[in-house]
Amino acid sequence: MTYSLRIADIPTNERPRERLFSIGAQNLTVAELLAILLSTGQGKGKLSALGLGQHLLQQLSEHKRDPVDVLRDVSPQELMQISGIGPAKASTIVAAIELGKRTFQFRPYQRTAINSPTAAAAALSQDLMWQSQERFAVLMLDTQNGLIGTQLIAIGTAEQTIVHPRTIFRESIKQGANQLIVAHNHPSGILDPSAEDLELTKKLLQGAKCLDIPILDHLILGNGNHQSLRNTTNLWGD
Repeated sequence: MTYSLRIADIPTNERPRERLFSIGAQNLTVAELLAILLSTGQGKGKLSALGLGQHLLQQLSEHKRDPVDVLRDVSPQELMQISGIGPAKASTIVAAIELGKRTFQFRPYQRTAINSPTAAAAALSQDLMWQSQERFAVLMLDTQNGLIGTQLIAIGTAEQTIVHPRTIFRESIKQGANQLIVAHNHPSGILDPSAEDLELTKKLLQGAKCLDIPILDHLILGNGNHQSLRNTTNLWGD
């Protein structure tokens, strides 16, 4: 491929940006990744963005150095010595490299383990425990019961809240949850499940089985106490 070939002259399915969407960034060449960052070309010979990316790599590989290794610690000033690379292009490349370094070095924080109904109730207490309206929330967990996050799904009246299983699972899939604990509150403080509570739990368990996202429990909270439907009903068949 010649340096002067314009991106517009390349078949659509062979252009760097389109290839990123079709086959993934990990399958692009370094020159293609640079072309996406550069966005436009120019320099000697009026190179395309892809041609300029190739030219940049050639310049960095002087003295038989690995250009990717040079890129790791290159400065904006060094990049700007290459024809066609001005302050905007140089800063974009250096910023992308620095972002990659920080992402690679990042270590996820230790997630709170939710290993009991009491731990789950504590995690949901602020959203549910002392509210004057019925609320429905979900705890989203990873495979080790680590807390990914909580999501308030619905707010109802003092006596009921309307929840659709579709909403619960949509949010959980969006957040990448592996398993769930659902919960709602009874503002009255009476923790016995209603017929509607039991019916909803059955529907959720059926949906969870189809989606392979286990629901570990359904809690009812109120006035400082909580009840686990898994421990007090036979809905899970334990």
